[in-house]
Amino acid sequence: MHSFSSSGSYLDGLLGDPETEAALSAEAQLRAMLRVEAALAAVQAELGIVPASAAQAIADVAAQPPVRPQDLQAATARDGVVVPGLVAEMRKALPPEAAPYLHWGATSQDIVDTSACLTLRAALDGQEARLRGVMERLAELANAHRTTVMSARTRGQQATPTTFGLKAAGWLMPLVRSAARLPTLRREAFLVSLGGASGTQAALGERAAEVERRLAARLGLAVPVMPWHAQRGPFLDIGGWMAGVAAALGKLAKDVLLLTQSEVGELALAGAGGSSTMPNKANPTAAEAVVALAGRTATEMSALHQSALHEQERGGVAWQLEWMTLPGIALASGAALRQTLALLDTLQVRAERMRANVEASNGLLLAEAASFALAAHLPRPEAQELVKQACAEVRENGGHLIDCLRRRCSAPLDWERLRDPLAQTGRSDALIDRVLAAYGGIETG
Repeated sequence: MHSFSSSGSYLDGLLGDPETEAALSAEAQLRAMLRVEAALAAVQAELGIVPASAAQAIADVAAQPPVRPQDLQAATARDGVVVPGLVAEMRKALPPEAAPYLHWGATSQDIVDTSACLTLRAALDGQEARLRGVMERLAELANAHRTTVMSARTRGQQATPTTFGLKAAGWLMPLVRSAARLPTLRREAFLVSLGGASGTQAALGERAAEVERRLAARLGLAVPVMPWHAQRGPFLDIGGWMAGVAAALGKLAKDVLLLTQSEVGELALAGAGGSSTMPNKANPTAAEAVVALAGRTATEMSALHQSALHEQERGGVAWQLEWMTLPGIALASGAALRQTLALLDTLQVRAERMRANVEASNGLLLAEAASFALAAHLPRPEAQELVKQACAEVRENGGHLIDCLRRRCSAPLDWERLRDPLAQTGRSDALIDRVLAAYGGIETG
């Protein structure tokens, strides 16, 4: 695997994620491959396939890596995969009598794919913890702002009254769905690979299934229905989950960008970024980064889908494309979660400005509510036409929509209630309850 970021870049604080970077680093991948080789020898020793002394020697070498990742560059360039060079270095470090039993019955892809599942699982563990932190903060916002009235906006225009609590619940719900999928993802996508040269497990003979089962159990991975060298669905699922989280965070962050605009001012970010020339600026840096990172995961996912096009039983081109794209998705997802936590920890909800922007509409946000209220006393087309004419008058001459309608219509409506934006937020409170119930019902992975 390969990661697009390099430690020490000035962009790391903005677009990087040290935790995911560490989980997927070359050093972590090398340790994971050594762990797989040692585990394979251990289960084969349990079954009498290799000598116990050889398995112990392999475990000892694996515990003290005989080579650094950078020392394997030339061999990897020659072989197209790191495992042959790694195995050669391990055999040099092993006693002569143990060396032949290393990597028994496995192929390079078995080691790379199994170790990739281990490192991706470590990355996912860190991201799940952050995801839960994000969801907790959003649940608190949704509950705290049930009655904080604001303008809903559709296609860039003010539409009807809503609440900031419902908006926060709308940010939360996609993440709840992602979190709810984690137990299934862990069961179905993190798999041991032990197909052998062509996915037939021929080298392991009749003991293949038992070796596979024990190896999976030792590593905490699932057993696939069949070898999956050319079936990349598991990694598509992992990448898709991470990209889906980043997309949901990107939507949240884009909303924050719009609501922190100077002319809107309904949200603010404490300690926002500054400008080199304009002292008045408070740039929503974290929100910008999350949107950019979400865009990166979407772009990388298209390449990851290309990497599913393996040739025949195994392929090299698509496999290498996977190495270049999947870690980038993971890193961008982790960075998006990190930046979203920072964003939410500095988010300031300006309820007074939200209310002021609602009132500045002169009641036009109440047009839909007025149409349906009047439709109880008039044919609906007449009610809609009456409200449409009143809206035109308000836009032309000012005043408030409800006052204009009262002058034009004698229908026995509760005009004061109709004038209250909070009373026209529909089932916002009940919908928030439903989202919070879904959040509370998430299983742990």
